[in-house]
Amino acid sequence: MQLQPKQIHTQPDPYAPFLLSQAIQLGNLVFVSGQAAIGDDGEIVGKGDFDRQAEQAFKNLDRVLRAAGTGLGSVVKVTIFLTSMANFPKIVELRRQWFSAPYPADTIVEVSGLYSPDAMLEIEAIAVAPGDAR
Repeated sequence: MQLQPKQIHTQPDPYAPFLLSQAIQLGNLVFVSGQAAIGDDGEIVGKGDFDRQAEQAFKNLDRVLRAAGTGLGSVVKVTIFLTSMANFPKIVELRRQWFSAPYPADTIVEVSGLYSPDAMLEIEAIAVAPGDAR
């Protein structure tokens, strides 16, 4: 039997103008697009404030995982893109706040820029959803 991808939506979906899926579920796996500090209005939350942006990005990640019927406790892999590795120590604390043991596998990458010059981080994830793997 061929697995069929299922698009995961949130309401509102501030990512719709970018022609991408918040997440795609294939079997038990949920592949979450990079979640940035985008508010419901489609604008960056906390311009110039890494802490506010990180809080919003993790909230967005949690929201899309819930829309897929899973949650942060089911995340097995994250990739976090930072515009400055100076914020790396804060990421360690955020992982402690938003995830629990066993912590997901993680890659942290410094990039010269993200989709907006105001974006300071972006988080993508792979999670396991409950249910039948077909």
